[in-house]
Amino acid sequence: MAPVRGDGMRGLAVFISDIRNCKSKEAEVKRINKELANIRSKFKGDKTLDGYQKKKYVCKLLFIFLLGHDIDFGHMEAVNLLSSNKYSEKQIGYLFISVLVNTNSDLIRLIIQSIKNDLQSRNPVHVNLALQCIANIGSRDMAESFSNEIPKLLVSGDTMDVVKQSAALCLLRLFRSSPDIIPGGEWTSRIIHLLNDQHMGVVTAATSLIDALVKRNPDEYKGCVNLAVSRLSRIVTASYTDLQDYTYYFVPAPWLSVKLLRLLQNYNPVTEEAGVRARLNETLETILNKAQEPPKSKKVQHSNAKNAVLFEAINLIIHSDSEPNLLVRACNQLGQFLSNRETNLRYLALESMCHLATSEFSHEEVKKHQEVVILSMKMEKDVSVRQMAVDLLYAMCDRGNAEEIVQEMLNYLETADYSIREEMVLKVAILAEKYATDYTWYVDVILNLIRIAGDYVSEEVWYRVIQIVINREEVQGYAAKTVFEALQAPACHENMVKVGGYILGEFGNLIAGDSRSAPLVQFKLLHSKYHLCSPMTRALLLSTYIKFINLFPEIRTNIQDVFRQHSNLRSADAELQQRASEYLQLSIVASTDVLATVLEEMPSFPERESSILAVLKKKKPGRVPENEIRESKSPAPLSSVTQNNAHVNNSHSKLNNSNANTDLLGLSTPPSNNIGGGSNSNSTLIDVLGDMYSSNNNSSAVYNTKKFLFKNNGVLFENEMLQIGVKSEFRQNLGRLGLFYGNKTQVPLSNFNPVLQWSAEDALKLNVQMKAVEPTLEAGAQIQQLLTAECIEDYADAPTIEISFRYNGTQQKFSIKLPLSVNKFFEPTEMNAESFFARWKNLSGEQQRSQKVFKAAQPLDLAGARNKLMGFGMQLLDQVDPNPDNMVCAGIIHTQSQQVGCLMRLEPNKQAQMFRLTVRASKETVTREICDLLADQF
Repeated sequence: MAPVRGDGMRGLAVFISDIRNCKSKEAEVKRINKELANIRSKFKGDKTLDGYQKKKYVCKLLFIFLLGHDIDFGHMEAVNLLSSNKYSEKQIGYLFISVLVNTNSDLIRLIIQSIKNDLQSRNPVHVNLALQCIANIGSRDMAESFSNEIPKLLVSGDTMDVVKQSAALCLLRLFRSSPDIIPGGEWTSRIIHLLNDQHMGVVTAATSLIDALVKRNPDEYKGCVNLAVSRLSRIVTASYTDLQDYTYYFVPAPWLSVKLLRLLQNYNPVTEEAGVRARLNETLETILNKAQEPPKSKKVQHSNAKNAVLFEAINLIIHSDSEPNLLVRACNQLGQFLSNRETNLRYLALESMCHLATSEFSHEEVKKHQEVVILSMKMEKDVSVRQMAVDLLYAMCDRGNAEEIVQEMLNYLETADYSIREEMVLKVAILAEKYATDYTWYVDVILNLIRIAGDYVSEEVWYRVIQIVINREEVQGYAAKTVFEALQAPACHENMVKVGGYILGEFGNLIAGDSRSAPLVQFKLLHSKYHLCSPMTRALLLSTYIKFINLFPEIRTNIQDVFRQHSNLRSADAELQQRASEYLQLSIVASTDVLATVLEEMPSFPERESSILAVLKKKKPGRVPENEIRESKSPAPLSSVTQNNAHVNNSHSKLNNSNANTDLLGLSTPPSNNIGGGSNSNSTLIDVLGDMYSSNNNSSAVYNTKKFLFKNNGVLFENEMLQIGVKSEFRQNLGRLGLFYGNKTQVPLSNFNPVLQWSAEDALKLNVQMKAVEPTLEAGAQIQQLLTAECIEDYADAPTIEISFRYNGTQQKFSIKLPLSVNKFFEPTEMNAESFFARWKNLSGEQQRSQKVFKAAQPLDLAGARNKLMGFGMQLLDQVDPNPDNMVCAGIIHTQSQQVGCLMRLEPNKQAQMFRLTVRASKETVTREICDLLADQF
C-alpha cells in the first residue's frame, strides 16, 4: 500500500498512538527502541528516501526527543530537508535544527549555508522560516554570520512586509544576546523610520526593536521621539485614519499605542521641541478624554484594551512630571477607578497614585481621595490591594494629615494581615518621626506600635525612639512617665521592657518625685518582668539596675541582693552571672564619685541616615518615596567583660546595627545602658575590681570547647600571648560566628593566619565560610573574624581552625576546635505530657534510640543539670515526666535536607550519684551524636 501523502503522516500518528497506549515505562522504552532501530535502518538502507519519508522519520525523532530520550542520529537528514522546496518538509527540518542541533555541531556550517540560501530566496515563506530558525537558536555564531543580511532585509524597500516583521523580531532576539550586531551610522535613521511603516506588524515589531536599542544608546536613537509622537497622535486622534481599520474591540491599535507610550518613557524630558511637546500633550489629553466616554462595548476585552492605553499614558504623564493640568486630570481619572468593581483596576489605580503623590503638582489632588484610600485599606478583600492602599497613605502623608493617617494605620494594624504588619510598623515609625511637631506624640505612637504589634517592631524602630528621647531634653520626663505607665500592663511585650529599661535607667529620676513612681516602685516594676525576658533583655535590665544605684542610692541594698542572686554559681547564663558579679563588686567598692563618672548619662548622638528608612527601601526597592529623616548613631550594647580582664568599656557605645565593626556580627544586639563616660573610668574601674579579678599570665593555655555546648559566647582559648573570644548566633540551619583575636603581648604578632581545617567530605554536611583577617595583629590590639555556617545534614564532629603566627621571631602554631556542634541547630519544641510520651513510644526502634549510664562528674547537682540542658538548645519540658527529678527535652534539628525531631530524658539516681541519659530521634546518626555530646557533662 502506498504511503499517504500530505501533512497527515499516518505513520507518525500510529507511533504516537502506540506510545500513548503503553501501560508501563518499560513498554514505552521498548516501543521507542523498536522505532529507533527501524528509522536507523531506513536512513542507512540502500533505498533512497523521498522528502515525505525523511520528514516523517525526522518528526518521529523529534517526538522521541521531546519525550526525554537522547537522539544521536538523523541530523544530516534534517539538514537535507532544508534544501526541499516544500514548505512542510523545510519547516520540519528547521524545527529539528532549532531544537536538537548544538551550536558546536560539525553540521553548523551546512546549516548556515542553507539558511543563507533561504534568506536570498524570493519565496517569503522560506525567508521567514530561516529568520525564525536564527531567532530560535539566537547564538553568537548566528549573530556574526547574519549581521549583514538581516538589517538589509529589515530596511530594504523590496522586502515584503511579513518578512520585515520577522526580520525586526529576529534582530531584536540577536541584539539581546549580541548587542554589537546592530550597525550604526546611516542604519540608525533607516531603522527609526520603520515607525512610519503602514503595515501594522512591521511597525509593532520595529517599536519593540527600537525600544531595546534606545535603552542601550538613547542619544543615537533620539530621533525616534518625533516619529513616535507623530504616529501615536495619528492613531489616537479621531481626525486621522492611521490604522483606524485595525481596531480591537473599538480601540485602535492598542498594543502599538502601549509600545509607543513606553518608548517615549525612555527620555526625560520626552522632547525639547515646543511643537512636538504640544502634540504629545494633545494626544495624552485625547486618551484621557476617551477614558471618560461611555464604553462602546460591554465585553471585558474592550475595557482591558482601553485601560491598557490609559494607564500607559498616565505612566508617561507621571514620568514627565511637567504638566500640572495633565497630572491633575490623571489623578481624578484614577480616583474614579478606586471604586471600580474590577480588583485589578483598583490595584493599578492605587499603584499609579503612589507615584502621583510624589509630584508637587498632583500631591494635593491625591490627598482628596484620602478617605477612599483608608476604606480600601480596611475593607478590601484582596490583601495586595490593602497593601497598596497602605503604600499610598504613606506616599500622600504630609504635615497636614500625618496625625490622622498615622492614627488610622495604627487602628488598622490591630487587625492587619500578618504579611504586611512589619512593613506597616516601619512606615508608621518613619511618618511619626518625620512629621512630629511635638515629640510627645512621637513617643506615644512608638509605644502604641510596640503595644499593638510588638512582635513586628524591629530593633531599628525601638533603637530610634531611645535616640530621640536622649537627644531631646523636653521629652525625657514625658517618655519616662509614659513608659512607666505602659510597663504596668499585665501583659507587656519584651520590646516594651527594653525601651522601659533603657529610658528609666537614664531618666527615671525625672519621675521619682511622685510616690506612685518612686525609685523602689520603678525597680520592682522592671524586675517583675525580668524572669519573662530573654537573656539579652535581662542583660539590659541588669545595666539599668546598676544605673539605679547611681540615681537612687536609697535602693542600693535591694539591687545588690538581685546582683548576689545572679552572681552565684548556679546562674543559667554565664554572661548574666559575670555581668551581675561585676556590677555587684562595682556597687560595693566604688566611691560615689567613681560611680557618678562611670555611670553618667548617655551623650547625644550624631546624625546619620535613617536605618528604618533603609530597611523599608530594602523591603520595597524603588517604591519608597525619599524621606529626609536623619538618624543618630545607635548606642551599642554594653560589652560583656572578658573572663580574665573584668572592666567596663569606657567609650560611649553606639547603637549601630548596620556596621559590623561596632555591632558584633551584625546581629543588631539590643542596647544596654551606657556605663562609662569619663576619660579615666576604665583605669579607675580596673583598680576597683583588681581585688576580685587578676590577669592570667601563666604559660599554660586555657581551652575548653565542651562548655560551648551550653553557651554561644565567651572566651574560647587563652594563653600568655593570645586570647580568642567567640560570639555566635544560630537560626534554623544557619549560623554566624565572630572570633575575636586579642594580642596580650607588647609586640605585634606577624604572619597571623587562621586556617579552617575541614575536609571536603565534611563540608558536604556542614558548609563553613571564613573571612580573611589582616596578617599583623598589633600589640594590645584585637581583630575580628567572621564565619558563616550552613548545616546541610547532620554531622558528628566540629571544624577546627589552625592558627599560626610569629612571636619575637619564633613560629607559633596551635589548633582549636570551633564551637559548632550539631546541637547549635536545634529549635526548641514545646510539648505536653501526652504528646511527648506518644512520640517517645513511636521512636522505640533499635536504631532510633541511644542510651548511656554514667557517674555524675561532681556531686549530683540537679539545678546545674537543668541549667545546662536549657543552654543545650532543646526545650526543657516541665511537669511532663511523672518523676519530678527527671528532666525531659524536645527539639528539632534543622538541616538543609531535612528536619530531625529529637527527644531526650535524663534520669538521676541520687543514691548512686549516677545519671541515665536516653535520646530518641527519627535518625540514627542524630540519636548517637546527641547522646555522645551530653554524656559525662553532668
